[in-house]
Amino acid sequence: MRGSVLEQPRSERGQSTVEWVGLLALVAVLAVGLLAAGVRVPGTSLAEAIASRILCATTIADSCGEPALIAAYGDEIGRLVRKHAPVLAFEDGSHGLPVDWRRCRGSACGDGAEEGPVLRADGGLPVTAFVHVVDRRPEGALYIQYWLYYADSATFRGVPIAAARGYHHDDWESVQVRIDADGRVDQRASSHHGYNYRRSAANWVSDAGFGPLREVEEAVGVRAENGWGPETHVLLVSGGSHAGNLGDDPGRRFTPASAVRLIPLEPLAATSGAEFAISPPWRKRVWRDPEASGTD
Repeated sequence: MRGSVLEQPRSERGQSTVEWVGLLALVAVLAVGLLAAGVRVPGTSLAEAIASRILCATTIADSCGEPALIAAYGDEIGRLVRKHAPVLAFEDGSHGLPVDWRRCRGSACGDGAEEGPVLRADGGLPVTAFVHVVDRRPEGALYIQYWLYYADSATFRGVPIAAARGYHHDDWESVQVRIDADGRVDQRASSHHGYNYRRSAANWVSDAGFGPLREVEEAVGVRAENGWGPETHVLLVSGGSHAGNLGDDPGRRFTPASAVRLIPLEPLAATSGAEFAISPPWRKRVWRDPEASGTD
């Protein structure tokens, strides 16, 4: 009799603890969701730190430090988003870095050092990639899109007469990952009007948006189909235009994958009224169709 009486309070306390932990976890997830959506809350840095620790303490996440990804995509996909984020390798002598457009839309705050590991722009902002996930499983693949915002694009920077023609404010580029049901992982990068894999002269027709010629090249095997190829973990970013290709050597100017700040883009796409000189990711066809061949 005594044993059963003593055990009952323990059971109630245990149940209360589980419920309390669940409530804390829910609050943490909601707080992180607000932060990811760009909603300003008092003590943002403190709130983010507390939310991260609650998520870790309640074992919602296998790894700590990515509460926004976990809140947006769940534990499994959140970890995959971080795992497959590439090293960002920038052309020697270039200046532009991808940053958070909500905090910087000019070269004064968006440029960074010309060589070496680059962790922050001159304005102190972290190198940033925005994330969009398209889950077509179990019938299809899981797609992870990493979107990079640059304050401007200058394809012909330094070229007399032509420099102005290749310039525009705002620039959105991307590197995309496709994880098939069999575990195969492929990558491709946006480049002007199409998507490329390795650097090659065969990519020129894709860059120019010549669809029929691109299809011929892919049919005879001189170009990766629709720009997809085996994951390399390294995005090569051209100076000026920020057009991308995939490679193995990050060179002398790069941002390690672990240092890139990752921000879920879906909440921002649903609420942002920001205007850009070019279409933002959520207005592009590839946002809805991750196999699209064009970048408009």
